[in-house]
Amino acid sequence: MNAPETPLVSVILVNYRGADDTISCLRAFDEVDWPADRLQLIVVDNDSGDGSDDRIRAAVPHAAVYQSGANLGFAGGCNYGVERAAGSYVGFINNDARPHRDWVRAAIEAFRSDPGIGAVASKVLDWDGRSVDYVDGSLTWYGMGYKREAELPDSPLYDRPHNVLFGTGAAMFVPRDLYRRVGGFDERFFMFYEDVDLGWRLTLLGFDVRYVPESLAFHRHHVTMKKFGSYRELYLLERNALLSMYKNLSDDLLSAALGPALVLALSRTAARSPLPDRGSGPTTEVPKLSLTGAYALDYLVEQLPTLVESRRHIQATRVRGDADLLPLFREPIEPAYPLPEYLACHEALVEIFGLAEAFERRPRVLVVTGDPLSKRMAGPGIRAWQMAAALATTHAVRLGSTTAVDLTDSRFDIVDLSDSATLDFHLHWADVIVFQGFLLAAAPWLIDSDKIIVADIYDPMHLELLEQAKDQGPVRRREQIVEVSEALNVQIRRADLLLCASEKQRGFWTGQLISQGRVNAATQRMPEGLLRVVPFGVDDTPPAPSRHGIRGAIEGIGMTDKVILWGGGVYNWFDPLTLIHAVAMLAERHDDVRLVFMGMKHPNPGVPKMRVAWDAQQLSASLGLTGRHVFFNRDWVPYRERDTFLMDADVGVSTHFEHVETAYSFRTRILDYLWAGLPIVATTGDSFGNVLTDEGLGYGVPPEDVAALAAALEAVLYDPAVAAGMRERVRAYSEQFRWATVLQPLIDFCDRPLAAPDRFLQIEDRSTNRPLATRPSVWELVRFTYRKGGLGLVARHTVSRLRRVAASRLSR
Repeated sequence: MNAPETPLVSVILVNYRGADDTISCLRAFDEVDWPADRLQLIVVDNDSGDGSDDRIRAAVPHAAVYQSGANLGFAGGCNYGVERAAGSYVGFINNDARPHRDWVRAAIEAFRSDPGIGAVASKVLDWDGRSVDYVDGSLTWYGMGYKREAELPDSPLYDRPHNVLFGTGAAMFVPRDLYRRVGGFDERFFMFYEDVDLGWRLTLLGFDVRYVPESLAFHRHHVTMKKFGSYRELYLLERNALLSMYKNLSDDLLSAALGPALVLALSRTAARSPLPDRGSGPTTEVPKLSLTGAYALDYLVEQLPTLVESRRHIQATRVRGDADLLPLFREPIEPAYPLPEYLACHEALVEIFGLAEAFERRPRVLVVTGDPLSKRMAGPGIRAWQMAAALATTHAVRLGSTTAVDLTDSRFDIVDLSDSATLDFHLHWADVIVFQGFLLAAAPWLIDSDKIIVADIYDPMHLELLEQAKDQGPVRRREQIVEVSEALNVQIRRADLLLCASEKQRGFWTGQLISQGRVNAATQRMPEGLLRVVPFGVDDTPPAPSRHGIRGAIEGIGMTDKVILWGGGVYNWFDPLTLIHAVAMLAERHDDVRLVFMGMKHPNPGVPKMRVAWDAQQLSASLGLTGRHVFFNRDWVPYRERDTFLMDADVGVSTHFEHVETAYSFRTRILDYLWAGLPIVATTGDSFGNVLTDEGLGYGVPPEDVAALAAALEAVLYDPAVAAGMRERVRAYSEQFRWATVLQPLIDFCDRPLAAPDRFLQIEDRSTNRPLATRPSVWELVRFTYRKGGLGLVARHTVSRLRRVAASRLSR
């Protein structure tokens, strides 16, 4: 017997001459994880007239099949079914779809966890489960709902629950009593956008429409509409967009948008099917498709008497304003149809009527890195790219590099910011700017701007320079450390949010925040809000190499050899020398041991060659190991191909000297080891080295201890039971570092970005009576810009600043 708290769920399918699809869908419920006696399957046959109802009854006897007596459309058919539903919740699923095993359970669990949810929007994939059908709902300013992500490959980025404006009628749930109370689907729509309209109304009333990715369904997509033809579909889309915007837009937005929307409907029609030359005769034959816009306007006028009443009620009972609604529109200025004449009309209407200013209130985010964005990316570029990908699911995002761009992504724009004018253009576009490195030196006007700035300081560059600049002499080394420390201080004084990589780093950076006056009367209760932990992450999808990158691919390494992998580059703060000595010791006992250095040439031309990389190659050669037991990959492995190396390895290794950089580092290469499920051997002292042994992920060894390092590697490589246990624990441990998880603090901030409370606060230093400014002086900016790019860069920024000042005065 079922527990009394298990609610009855009624599922509604509307059938119109699609008995085969409907039967297939109903039978899929045999595999759904929900008690059969708590599941009511209801089929509404929309007067198919082909015996569909009898066929369905015979094939699925436990489903209740009702004959509507007329073609009520999807909206009317669903309402007809809900009138006969006994369940506490009603689920809607297209007859050309099928539910995943968890479709019902995940939705009901969401309702029970949050009483503010008024509808659950299911994740919908194509029939094979590879491409997206629905993971979010977007709405244009002219009332057309659309799915930005449709036909993109499925991704774990779409597995984050979040609020949406509407779900898709192909698969969604609503509490039955709430559905009836708000009037259900609007039957004036017949089909198309009735789901947009319902979600919009529920949101206005204060309910959340929650996207729940675990509530999954699969959809063939628009099988029913193939029976009607393109004219019918386009006509319904045009008219229903006008109905939904007329009913639900606020007074201010409707007054701005209704007139342009009517013009645009006619423009779309003309662009899709141009009218023929009128000639000289009294009549002209016009294709039916050319009249969809005109007929849509006619239907709007016909329905106005009842629409006025609907609008009056909706606007009188709404509890959410435009500020809450517009972020859910996602990309409201999307023109939708790639027709040249129509696009020109759309652009003109948007500009003349100020529609972008009226509708685009969702924060626009620019992510900037100083590393190249290309197939061969290092840590900073990878991190910036992952940030852009995560934010693009709910924000308008651009990703840019101030160095070089040779990469594209269908989810967001990738822009080359190496030119100062282009950089300024994209910075002005953004509401929120997330950056690494020296952006404030390249665009110092940002410091005095109202832009929301997020400084990503996960990489303590000034600590790295203590080691990296050793080869450049004491004077230049000191200059570089001062320059980078000053750049970081400028960021810390100005940023509205700072990101670090670990709790240990948070303690370190908090000290620097104190030194720059950022822990003060305004922020003393919120340092955790000003400085948030966002570690480097691991890919949400598992490795799936298409070939071998090491075994059988590198001469001298066989398929059964024991492979130690050094992931990433070789820098002065690392210690490859102890590792090479350890491999030499191992090679005396094990002829099959192989050490592979994954990358020697950094993809960023601004990163200098490192002395320790040269020393490592010289040591290996002098010991007779190169090409036999030690192998150097001279180039840099493309980011998307790194799994070909990782999955060919038996153990991942990271060794370093004992110094301050080690204490506060967060080794990004170790995240790749976690992603690939590799046991790890690393020097103790950094964020990971100290937990490897405790967590059973591998071994932490003391710095520069050749014997301990050789023993740890030998244990992992030559004891299968030890290695197997470590791999299992590594896979479990890595889950906490999924990009979708670690980036959540940044996503939450960008959802509602706020200026830091002390942005313009000045703290008095009582000992000298000199203010600790929250912004650097003009002289500091000039000096720093000169060091960054010489007199030319100073001149360009000075001219740019003067132009902005002149423009602001002229506009007053």
